[in-house]
Amino acid sequence: MLLSEPIEISDIDRDSLHILPLATIPLKTPGLRRARLIKNAHLDTVIELFVDRQTGSGQMAVEAVAREFSWPEDKPHEDLIVLRKLSPLPSYDVYSLRIQLRDLKIPVNDVDALKLSEKKNKELTTYMTAFTRPLITHIYGDDDVAIKNFEDIIRLFKDPDVKKALEKLKVMAATLEIEPRDIPKFLEDYGDIFLSLSYYKQCLDSISPLIEDFLWSLKEIRHNWQLKSDSNLMRTCDSMETTFTALMANITARFENFERHSKVMWDNLSAERFREVERLIQSYHVTIGGILCALTVKMDAWARLFPNTSAGGPMKRSEFIMSELKQGIGKMQELGRGAPKLAKTH
Repeated sequence: MLLSEPIEISDIDRDSLHILPLATIPLKTPGLRRARLIKNAHLDTVIELFVDRQTGSGQMAVEAVAREFSWPEDKPHEDLIVLRKLSPLPSYDVYSLRIQLRDLKIPVNDVDALKLSEKKNKELTTYMTAFTRPLITHIYGDDDVAIKNFEDIIRLFKDPDVKKALEKLKVMAATLEIEPRDIPKFLEDYGDIFLSLSYYKQCLDSISPLIEDFLWSLKEIRHNWQLKSDSNLMRTCDSMETTFTALMANITARFENFERHSKVMWDNLSAERFREVERLIQSYHVTIGGILCALTVKMDAWARLFPNTSAGGPMKRSEFIMSELKQGIGKMQELGRGAPKLAKTH
């Protein structure tokens, strides 16, 4: 196999918060091209060389990769330098990666690798409607039967009735205070920034029930007569409840902040007003991605062992909390402390 031969990235990997397929990055070592960087249940970043339903997952620490590939010890291999930069990133979702790879000056093999899959795009249709419908209504109103969804606007560029399509696009350009030729770029950016919010909102909605179950379990453990005398366990339960609750409040507040800024944007819509909201949302991508990544990794590990409230009792759940789930709690707390302050609406 030639080094330049592309490796297909699965939809699961592309749409994940905690997986970075190394085929995305132009590494020099062929043996790493099919590997992945993943966040494990402890929130440590490890290299996953293979994963199989029968044999499990073959993982190694980033620093161990030099021995695996017999790299010289006197000078760090250029791939190791890149891996060391990628390892501390709090999330590997495509929106966080766009920002962080640019800041780290790390290129990608294909820019499409930093886009959600078509399958995920379709899943997010319902979420996207909440963001795209106001744009359509604001510009075209509810009376225009030809413009009902975001795709209808895009379709105008291929409309065989050129005169009719041009009139509609001119209306949009006038409302946004931009030239008609700038509309395609505006629509692309508008769709992408609100697709990012839809993606994060879906991630939040998927883990919220798991977190509710987990917090309920902590309460049950604290009231268990056999366990409540274990002071170390009680402190851990208190710490985890405080951390999870604070992170959920943090991320919920940011979504509410986005909603407020979006409403202000609609009060006097223009392309520049949108750019302000776009910059705000992008500035929070790394924070939101990091928090959601940590919560998702933890809750996925929890749900695998305890898929419902009747699976496992307080004893088994407390054992898992102390042996696995509490590991990396400090990293989660740091995510909350390091989050940028919420922007005020004007």
